Amino acid sequence: MFDVSFSELMLIGVIALIVIGPERLPKVARTVGHLLGRAQRYVSEVKSDIQREIDLKEIGDIKNQMQDAARSVETSMQSSVSDLKAAVNEPTDSLRQALDEARTAVTPTAAPSTAPGDAAADDTARIPAPQAPEVPAAPVTDQAAETAPSSEKQA
Repeated sequence: MFDVSFSELMLIGVIALIVIGPERLPKVARTVGHLLGRAQRYVSEVKSDIQREIDLKEIGDIKNQMQDAARSVETSMQSSVSDLKAAVNEPTDSLRQALDEARTAVTPTAAPSTAPGDAAADDTARIPAPQAPEVPAAPVTDQAAETAPSSEKQA
């Protein structure tokens, strides 16, 4: 606090001894010591209170910075998610549209069904069953009769 050297303290002590006297000097020295101790504690408490207030202000500033950063990250994540959803939904929507167009082209009078069970029944009803190709019947010739076993010829 104060820059007081040892020689200055000795000079103050000698003057106090002369002015106060040897009987009251120990009592006055004790009182001055207590007052100086209280002053030092008061100064240290004020310093710690000021430091605490500074720390609280810094913590509040850091908290606000973190909240701002969290908000910016949240908005960027939401925009990324919406972009991804759009990227995924775009091909799906175009496929659905193409499928709907194909359905209307196959059966223009039938309305598309919304129930999942009905869609399968409608699809099978709309698509004609594949037909087996016709195979011409082979004519019966004498060769077939000739190659038959001899027991069949006799019968």
